[in-house]
Amino acid sequence: MRAFVDTNVVVRHLTGDPPAQARRATALLGGRHELLLVDLVLAELVYVLESYYERPRGEVAMLARSLLALRSIVVIDDLLLLRAIELYESERLGFAEAYLIAAAETSGVGVVVSFDRRIDRARSIRRIEP
Repeated sequence: MRAFVDTNVVVRHLTGDPPAQARRATALLGGRHELLLVDLVLAELVYVLESYYERPRGEVAMLARSLLALRSIVVIDDLLLLRAIELYESERLGFAEAYLIAAAETSGVGVVVSFDRRIDRARSIRRIEP
């Protein structure tokens, strides 16, 4: 089977909550399926793990990486997502800002327009204000 996977499925798998749904999600993710994970779902996963489940940043990053390592998971740009996770964890940025920086890096654009000065933590790109 080839299908897009929703955030609630990966959350169930990673948290074990609730147990019955978690077992089904884990069985699906461990199968021989091709599950397409869009970037927005990964961003939502980070948000849910941080806010609802109150997981620490390092654990959220580890869980996100473990999800991307599954054979059944297919993403458009794994290097972009892995870099975003790295920036999220190491620079203590929000995931959206980390993703923006990673996109600026990997695309070669190298510039982000933002009022958010936390983006300056990433020395690999340049932030400009409008």
